[in-house]
Amino acid sequence: MNEEIGRAQQILDVALELAELHSWESLRLHEVAAGMGITLDEIRDHYREKEDLVEAWFDRADSAALRDAATVEFKNLTTRERLHRIIMTWLDALARHRRVTRQMIVNKLEPGHLHFQIPALMRISRTVQWMREGAGLNASLPRRALEEAGLTSIYLATFISWMRDQSPGSDDTRRFLHKLLRVADRFSLGEGSVWRD
Repeated sequence: MNEEIGRAQQILDVALELAELHSWESLRLHEVAAGMGITLDEIRDHYREKEDLVEAWFDRADSAALRDAATVEFKNLTTRERLHRIIMTWLDALARHRRVTRQMIVNKLEPGHLHFQIPALMRISRTVQWMREGAGLNASLPRRALEEAGLTSIYLATFISWMRDQSPGSDDTRRFLHKLLRVADRFSLGEGSVWRD
């Protein structure tokens, strides 16, 4: 990892740890700078605004899911198992800061934050596209559009479940996702659903 990437990751880690002490809403970038012994300008070299830290946090989850998707073990799973695993790997990457992650999402949904909400929709789409790629989904239009809509719904429902999940290892969310994928199989159109075991 080069020094610039390492510094960006450090800034994100310090911001998350400070937010755990109070809340994401109350976190200020000058506190992050002070905690690291750097200047605000050095933070700005990596993050133009606090919201960029949220993007970096979700990018970290994307990377974790895609790294796992590159393993031989992952490639030997059925498509439905790959979808289950890639979504749960993404969520597991965020688990250490689940409370702060929930606060980030609530902040985006706050009325009047259209400047956060519109990019959030693009973020969801981007993550779902990476999940499709990682799981090896190859459908073409119009089936691809149905797959994307279905996977987006499953991902969002699972994310909402995960944010409230208090079970060890997010077991309740894992079971919930398994059920969603089975239901999606049942309602899949045409021959040979891509999500069948």
